[in-house]
Amino acid sequence: MVMIGRFALALLLFAISPAPGMAQEKFITVASTTSTDQSGLFGFLLPAFKRDTGIEVRVVALGTGQALDVGRRGDADVVFVHDQPAEEKFVAEGAGVKRMQVMYNDFVIIGPKADPAKVAGLKDVTEALRRIANAKAPFVSRGDRSGTHAAELRYWKIAGVDLDANRGAWYRDVGQGMGPALNIASSMGAYILSDRATWLNFKNRGDLGIVVAGDERLFNQYGVILVNPARHPQVKRALGQSFIDWLIAPAGQQAIAAYKIGGEQLFFPNAKPGS
Repeated sequence: MVMIGRFALALLLFAISPAPGMAQEKFITVASTTSTDQSGLFGFLLPAFKRDTGIEVRVVALGTGQALDVGRRGDADVVFVHDQPAEEKFVAEGAGVKRMQVMYNDFVIIGPKADPAKVAGLKDVTEALRRIANAKAPFVSRGDRSGTHAAELRYWKIAGVDLDANRGAWYRDVGQGMGPALNIASSMGAYILSDRATWLNFKNRGDLGIVVAGDERLFNQYGVILVNPARHPQVKRALGQSFIDWLIAPAGQQAIAAYKIGGEQLFFPNAKPGS
């Protein structure tokens, strides 16, 4: 029998043992829309989740379409986005396990004080877009396959505006997240569709303000989905499900409701845990 001295044995055990704290480190990767990040919600929410569970959340903030693609590749454990048709497709194709609704807010049209399209005060989003197109007033589109971009395209279609036929210098497709797109709109004095939460957290407003709001079609629902571990074995099923369960339970729902800017609530919890 080969005998190992105590010192040699100690070195061997040290070499094969995890570094201090490594065994205790628990984290998940969440691919999410830019609005949950740029609105400041995650900065408020995730520390509370870590305090309750010990699980760290590492966020990849992208447009919803890109976030879902990250999930399809198995490069995230959870997706947290806001384009229900795309989310349902994601689940139907087997990329995700189950979609759970979490919270909502609304979209608004932001525009310059000069209001060249004369849309300020309208509640009908489609009428506003028709006026903007007819006036060829500057409009910034995110153009990034995000939930906001998908909603914008739906509104143009409902308004009967053919962007392919009417697209010109007035319509600027920037391929950027919500914050950068708002910066461009501010510099141009242009109209833009934004989620209200990112707008409320946005500082570089220039002379922009909310010009159109209140249409029920501007409702903006957010959903959360566990990436399918049967398709991607590296997905941290238990930890990811813990995040989802926390979001839709009273602790997460209350934390979402508590996030405010200037006393104004940005997101409204509406989870249905049994659904």
